[in-house]
Amino acid sequence: MRDERSAAGQETASISESRLASVLDTAVDGIVVTDESGRVLVYNKACERLFGYRAVDVIGENVVKIMPPEYAREHDSYIDRYVTTGERRIIGIGREVAAQHQDGTIIPVELSVGEALTPAGRQFIGILRDLRQRKAVEARLDEVQAQLVHLARISAMDEIGAAVAHELNQPLTAVMLYLQAVKRRLSGAAEESGQPVDERALSVLDKAVNEADRAGKIIQRMRQIVEKREPQRRSVNLVEVIDEAIELTRLGRYAGEIRIHREDADHVPNVAVDPVQIQQVIANLVRNAIEAVRDSEERWVRIGIERDDDRVNVTVSDSGEGIPADRVDSLFKAFSTEKKSGLGLGLAISRTIAQNHGGDLTVDPGGDGHGARFLLSLPLIVTGEAADHGQME
Repeated sequence: MRDERSAAGQETASISESRLASVLDTAVDGIVVTDESGRVLVYNKACERLFGYRAVDVIGENVVKIMPPEYAREHDSYIDRYVTTGERRIIGIGREVAAQHQDGTIIPVELSVGEALTPAGRQFIGILRDLRQRKAVEARLDEVQAQLVHLARISAMDEIGAAVAHELNQPLTAVMLYLQAVKRRLSGAAEESGQPVDERALSVLDKAVNEADRAGKIIQRMRQIVEKREPQRRSVNLVEVIDEAIELTRLGRYAGEIRIHREDADHVPNVAVDPVQIQQVIANLVRNAIEAVRDSEERWVRIGIERDDDRVNVTVSDSGEGIPADRVDSLFKAFSTEKKSGLGLGLAISRTIAQNHGGDLTVDPGGDGHGARFLLSLPLIVTGEAADHGQME
């Protein structure tokens, strides 16, 4: 009878051990059991996936094998302090710590440690959850939130920009009127006194009037760009659109140091586009080209227009180093910029504008001694939508 009870007990123990082994092997989280000295007693399959070590490589070793050096140096003293004083710093309290893969990679993990008193002595059970995926999601969320805040600021700046442009028109108009009044006054005074007109002063006044007028036109174009409105396609001369886009880019910090070359074909036909949107695309391409060459020995940007059957192509090339191969695939994707400022929306929006016009925006990334070359292709034939709305001039 005693033998039967002993056999039954052994069978029950065997079943329990098998059940425990099954639980350990199927657990999603890593489970490590150590004794008081830190020697690993249990190391499950999830730990093998998490740390790269096989169980046979870790069991019997000190648990510091899967810890970064800064944690490993302090681990034994933590255990000794707890055993001596009973002061809990992590036992019974889950927290985020760093672990180390076999290849040296540091892994963020959430560690929960429990304690068990067994006939073989005190043992510690550690449950480890890999936090890498959660960290990646949190980082992406933080990035998106920052981008949304930036977008909100841009939206606010659109409103402010339109308001500022509107408000500046009045003082600029007043400046022009005052300058013209001074010019008339000088001419009238000279006529009354019989003295010759100060041609140098009149020349300076003329230049001031022209610059004020130019500033007013630039502000008006900027206002058109930031205003929210539906596209308004009409027949336009691309040469004029490019001229105005270049004038806008010359306001930049480095634009005055860059040579801009034009290579326009003869008799370029008009295209049916929204001139403000296409001007926005060209200005963005030229601005990017200027940015690309500002640290080059040769600093130039070349803009060309040519006809290709039923399309007109605008090319923007530069003397920079070209675009790295690993960036080409993401070049036209939103939020893919590597610049310290900006959202990486410029090229994405530019391609969308081109495609909405029945065209496209493509790139030859360059390299091997020549810079990037962007190609904006636009159709010559007016779209049915533009014709139906009577938007052709």
